[in-house]
Amino acid sequence: MENAASRRLRRPFDAFFRLRALEALQHRQFRLLWYGQIFTAMATWMDQVARGWLIYELTNSSLQLGLVRGIQAIPILLLSPLAGSAADRYSRKMQVIVAQVVDGVLYSALALLIFSGSIEPWHVYVTAFGMSIVWTFQQPSRAAMIGDAVPLGQITNAIGLNSIVFNVARSTGPALAGFLIAIFGTGGSYGAQAIFYLLATVWTIQLRPTQHAYSHAHGGSAHKQSFGQSIIEGWKFSWRNVGVRASLLIVLAASLFIIPFMTLLPVFARDILGVGASGQGLLLSAMGVGALGSSVLIAAIGDRLPRINIMLGGVTLYGIIIVAFAFSPSFYFSLVLMVIVGIVHVTAHALAQTVIQTYSPAEFRGRTMALFHMTHVVLLAGGIIIGALASVVGAQWAAASMSIAGTATVIGIYVALPSARSIR
Repeated sequence: MENAASRRLRRPFDAFFRLRALEALQHRQFRLLWYGQIFTAMATWMDQVARGWLIYELTNSSLQLGLVRGIQAIPILLLSPLAGSAADRYSRKMQVIVAQVVDGVLYSALALLIFSGSIEPWHVYVTAFGMSIVWTFQQPSRAAMIGDAVPLGQITNAIGLNSIVFNVARSTGPALAGFLIAIFGTGGSYGAQAIFYLLATVWTIQLRPTQHAYSHAHGGSAHKQSFGQSIIEGWKFSWRNVGVRASLLIVLAASLFIIPFMTLLPVFARDILGVGASGQGLLLSAMGVGALGSSVLIAAIGDRLPRINIMLGGVTLYGIIIVAFAFSPSFYFSLVLMVIVGIVHVTAHALAQTVIQTYSPAEFRGRTMALFHMTHVVLLAGGIIIGALASVVGAQWAAASMSIAGTATVIGIYVALPSARSIR
């Protein structure tokens, strides 16, 4: 009787999960990953507000606002190859759990230091560096686990669902952090972030251990290779596999030349469009609306799209739209353009991740996803370049010229890799 009653209670949920946009949620492993992603994404976006607010409270230095972010790029650059190899050699579930526990401890430590009045700027830097190390090791394992949790035909849907969570968190996380800071101070935000990581860990622990093909790759244990050999093998695979290589090159081009226009948004909002900080917030919100809509579309119909071609076309359109944005005479026209920016940004990013995961066998998936996440360092470099260029030629010409260079690079990739065009 209990089983029959349980089945009756589950029927509405089963019907809900059978919707095409939610089909990856039919798989318990992915549901658990997705629930954990909800809480970690919220905590991560809350940290974007809390850490900047905290360091500015302590130092009153705009320079240190940039430094506390810049220091987080160092582990990504230096440790991503090791993290990708570790994701292909050891238990991905355990790596994610350890990373989440360490993050929760670091957030708790910051909350205690703040509430006790013992917080110092160096605490903010040390924890930022530590969290970046944890993030570097967590991301390849978490991303690779998506491919372990769903059939290859549903990877696009799964990544689209993750993108929905990411973009909802991007809208609500900073607002929640601001609310908590206003009432309880930054310690309140960090306390909530620690609780979110605890909840994420509760879901992740329930994942069942899986026997990965990579542990018996090439007729033997992956542990017989040194880390150096494993890293080099991952790089060789990523270059030789046309789908993976094309996706990484497209994301690198966008990260270096096009996406860094975001660095100059305060200049456009205050000095060019004359709408101030509130206008900048609306521009970001407009981008968020487009990003969320794009995430839903990818989750619903992404597996039916010619992914490489959509990716190439999306990044090309991205560059063109930024040129239009750079010289937009109207704030309202700029808002419309930012909606389109959100659409093409998520389309390119999510489809690139989908192609990389689809065309990477399980024994290489951690290493290829580590290379994908290393584009964060390229994005930082692009931000530095566009900032320097804007100081010479102005924000409008800097954004436009770099976007044109990015568009030309993507067209060059399209011409140079004709075999990639047939990849779906």
